[in-house]
Amino acid sequence: MKSVNYSEYKKEMLKNPELKAEYDELEEEFTLASEIIQLRKEKNITQKELAEKIGTSQPAIARLESGSYNKVSLSFLRRVADALDAKPEVHLRKKVHS
Repeated sequence: MKSVNYSEYKKEMLKNPELKAEYDELEEEFTLASEIIQLRKEKNITQKELAEKIGTSQPAIARLESGSYNKVSLSFLRRVADALDAKPEVHLRKKVHS
């Protein structure tokens, strides 16, 4: 079986305009999820340990890290950020219409 480089695969897949539009729509969620995972790993704590620190469940942290936590509140993000020695930043940008 041939090995596939993720970056090259992603680049190739994003040439599809429909897929690119979907990817762009979800980019913020996946960026946030990636940042949380990275910070948690830097602190060398598990999802369960992070959940215990902020008074929630491990599945809630797993959903957040999956990028599928679509009803996350700013107060929840602040608790996560505090536990990870970070701070959330919220920005509003104009939508780009094609």
